[in-house]
Amino acid sequence: MEIIGRLTRDAEVRTLDNDKQVVNFSVAVNDSYRNKQGERVEQTTYFDCAYWISMGVAKSLTKGLLVELSGRVSARAWTGKDGEAKAALNFHVSQIKFHGGSKKSETAQDDVRENRVKPELQETVDDLPF
Repeated sequence: MEIIGRLTRDAEVRTLDNDKQVVNFSVAVNDSYRNKQGERVEQTTYFDCAYWISMGVAKSLTKGLLVELSGRVSARAWTGKDGEAKAALNFHVSQIKFHGGSKKSETAQDDVRENRVKPELQETVDDLPF
């Protein structure tokens, strides 16, 4: 399954009891449709996401970033401390595509781009006669 949405909070890396690490974040997916009366209805669905493949991606997953995620969905239900039934959608992420978005992420992406430029190329650019 694929979803496209915005991060609702910065990602965090958690270490489990068995020393495995997971990147956790939350995504909001907006949808709109017209009901039978012709009125536009907006609906937001929230997914709690878990990414197990690479922990380094966590620093780029910042609040407001637009991402496209591939993976599988599962639902979980429980009874809260107040006795009310609760439910959530979990998204087990296998692939992440960045589509831009938040100011924080743009700064992080700029930093990555700057570090990719080879020093010898920078010197060549400075030596150009025009």
